[in-house]
Amino acid sequence: MACGKDGEQDPRIGGIAASIRVVPDFPKKGIMFQDITTLLLDPKAFKNTVDLFVERYIGKDVSVVAGEVISEKYVLEYGTDCLEMHVGAVQPGDHALVVDDLIATGGTLCAAMNLLERAGAEVVECACVIELPELKGREKLNGKPLYVLVESR
Repeated sequence: MACGKDGEQDPRIGGIAASIRVVPDFPKKGIMFQDITTLLLDPKAFKNTVDLFVERYIGKDVSVVAGEVISEKYVLEYGTDCLEMHVGAVQPGDHALVVDDLIATGGTLCAAMNLLERAGAEVVECACVIELPELKGREKLNGKPLYVLVESR
């Protein structure tokens, strides 16, 4: 969770959390889908999200921020998927930050880290807007630090 200098939760987190829509039973029964579309459409919440990430990583030794041709298949909590990365987008020796909207089982972040490491980059940290801690995805990150803004219950 994003915290201020005194260890208390950053006051911007409440607005970010409130802007996230939960869609029950999507994409299948029993899944409480965390939809950040509503966050992206809320200018203040979106700006605060970006600002919190920028504030955390400005001045750090990050040379590339990974978004999404090499591919890596991975398992989701409700199926499988594949990530692709443009060949040449990352150079050997780059220090990479992996950013995603949500960590659930950890499959997407692990696949992204595998892609980056195959290209010769070093992943220094992962950052997510939302974490579903009960799915224990953090435990699959092989000790890589994880920065999360909102924990979902």
